[in-house]
This record gives sequence, structure tokens and C-alpha cells, in this order.
Amino acid sequence: MFKLISWNIQQGGGSRITGIIRGIQKENPECLVLSEFKNNASGQKIRGLLLQLGYKCQFNHAAAGTINSVLIASKIPADCRLHLQSDVNFPHSIVEAIYPAFSVFGLYLPHKKKHKLFPYLIEKINEADRPVILAGDFNSGINGIDQAGDSFWYSEYLKKMNDLRVQDAFRTLNGSVKEFSWYSHQGNGYRYDHTYISEALVSILKKCYYLHEWRENKLSDHSPMVLELG
Repeated sequence: MFKLISWNIQQGGGSRITGIIRGIQKENPECLVLSEFKNNASGQKIRGLLLQLGYKCQFNHAAAGTINSVLIASKIPADCRLHLQSDVNFPHSIVEAIYPAFSVFGLYLPHKKKHKLFPYLIEKINEADRPVILAGDFNSGINGIDQAGDSFWYSEYLKKMNDLRVQDAFRTLNGSVKEFSWYSHQGNGYRYDHTYISEALVSILKKCYYLHEWRENKLSDHSPMVLELG
């Protein structure tokens, strides 16, 4: 069994770090993708607490402490690739953990800003020598499905992933069910957080779901997403 949790922890976690770590400890995934991770004192606290829980492999960019970035923490040994060349304006948006059987791309993509990260990811998918998992806060979705309206940018690239034999794991298991990972102050729901997997992994896809109670309990403004392979 391989369990992955991807979660936007909201501006580095702040005073919620203890609750965040308790939740992670309870779920006990093999791999974590934390977005809106900050490389500052809060980030160092998170890394230290995760180390105590057995996450000995930890990968993140040496970004300024004010920048929202990505941390991958793994209990299983892995190699790392940081993809600094992905976009000159957003070089801290992608972290890759490389396992023998697949690669995990941890993502925090900018919200409604012009970037080249989706074309870059498609290029990397095409070049990959093993199956891939893309997990994190995409700040996008499919209009009319992952939100009621049509305000998402870059929806066309999510559709292109299907042409590359990379599937939305949640939709593969749940079809067109309406479920959201973030809500505006007006109560409008958006599914910003996704996990895409290569078709080669679909045969071992067991579960893909959200832990909405973590958001409802105000550990973050995003619901974590869980992927289980086995």
C-alpha cells in the first residue's frame, strides 16, 4: 500500500502547525505533498516534527521565507528533482520525488497568473521514463464540473493530460460527483486540489478522496486529498 496526502496548509501553517502534524500522524501516509509551505521558522518546525514521525526524506526549494512553495516528505527513500527551470517567474512551484516505480510531482501552481508551468509539466510527462503522480494545489479545474461557473484558467491543460494517458484519480473513481476542496467567503465551492496519475497506475488505484473535516476544523482553508495505491 502507498498512501499519499497532498494538502495546501494555508500560508505556512502558522499557529495551526500542531493540529496539522497531529492530523498527519493519525493518517500516517508514506508520502506528503504540502503546498503553501514556507521556508522559514514555521517551515523548519514542520520539517523537524515530520522528521520525528519518520519522514526522513524531505525535499523543498531554498526559496525566500515569504514565498509559498512545496515540501515533499517521504518515509520511503527517494531521489529529488526541483525543476527550477520550469518558469523563470515561478521556479519554486514544482518538487519531484523519484521512486523506483513512479515519480511524484508535488505542485503549488499560481492562482490566475500567467505562467508556463502546465506546458512544462506536459513536457515532463512526455519525457518520463516511469509512471507519474501529479498532486497538489493546481489552482485550476474543469469549468462547470469543478466549479459552478467558468472562471478557471488553464482548464484546457487538464483536459490535455487525458490525451497523454494521465487521469484525474478522483474522477476515475467518482465520475462527475460535485465535491469541492475550497470555498469562497460567499460560499462558492471550487475543486482546486487534484491528483493525476498515469494510466499504468490505474489498475492499483484503490481510493482517492478528501478529508473535509480538516478544513471544517480550520486546520487550513483547503481540504487535504488522499491517494491510496495498492
